[in-house]
Amino acid sequence: MREYHRRQLAWPGAIMAAALVLAACTTGGTASPEGSGPAASQAAMVDYPTEDIGLMAPADPGGGWDSTARAMQTALTDGVVDVNVEVYNVPGAGGTIGLAQLVENNAADPHQLMVMGLVMVGGIRTNNSATTLEDVTPIASLTAEQEAIVVPTDSEFETLEQLVEAWQADPTSISWGGGSAGGTDHILVGLLAQAAGVEPDGINYVPHSGGGEALNAILSGAVSAGVSGVSEFADSVEAGQLRWLAVSGESAPEGIDSPTIADAGFDVVLENWRGVVAPPDITDEQRDGIVQMITAMHDSDGWQQQLEDNGWSDFFQSGDEFATFLDEERTRVEAVLLEIGIIE
Repeated sequence: MREYHRRQLAWPGAIMAAALVLAACTTGGTASPEGSGPAASQAAMVDYPTEDIGLMAPADPGGGWDSTARAMQTALTDGVVDVNVEVYNVPGAGGTIGLAQLVENNAADPHQLMVMGLVMVGGIRTNNSATTLEDVTPIASLTAEQEAIVVPTDSEFETLEQLVEAWQADPTSISWGGGSAGGTDHILVGLLAQAAGVEPDGINYVPHSGGGEALNAILSGAVSAGVSGVSEFADSVEAGQLRWLAVSGESAPEGIDSPTIADAGFDVVLENWRGVVAPPDITDEQRDGIVQMITAMHDSDGWQQQLEDNGWSDFFQSGDEFATFLDEERTRVEAVLLEIGIIE
């Protein structure tokens, strides 16, 4: 069973059973997670794709959105579609620069898609973005992943307890490097501060526009500790450059030798999720065709291998089901950001 945070972030039962999703403005039939039902039947009548697909990662290379987009590219072109899939990066402002580009420049174009996720839900609010997820067409959630807290191997902090003890003694002396302000990494630090009794104004969080940039800051010692998805740190830990302090799930993912945040005595459980959306103003039939394609990708051996290789949990919901979750996410995340002092 998956949950975000035991106190603030409980999920509805149906979502816990499957995974997690978000909302926006779409109409049309219902598309089930397994690609069955009315929308899938309609989609079978749609000729899609009919041209090359552009897949935006709204962040710098090296992070979770970028790796998700490239995993999708590999899986889609490995027998799911017979067109090219071009991944491109539009970084900045928690994904909201890319979001605005999708909405303003690609409206009504079903062959332009964008990877997004929980980070963008918070990024929209913290960046006061005029463009929101209500302006796009939800397609599907794809993955869920635990967060991790790491330090360089030469750090004085060998455990999360030691790091938090120093944080409690002098909050601003500990800097946390992660992704965009208001995103999953920032939320995790806020929840940990709350559990540890550190006031929100004592959080010295240093946001970065992509995973590669954040990793460089951690490795160089520019920040005290790093926060991101487990998969983004795994290679550096294996190479002996970083050390796990904690992961954010109820238990560590398979193959990750790390304690949990709860093991250190702090009641925080959190998972990130990622998905894909299309521009506004596409037709219902085009939406159904995209859902059918992404469902075929999800069911393919190539995508299942990508999940395994990256250590991602399968978190697939599509069409209207994803749209409903997305709507609930906006409300839930804003409440959390207010509670832990990230927004006012």
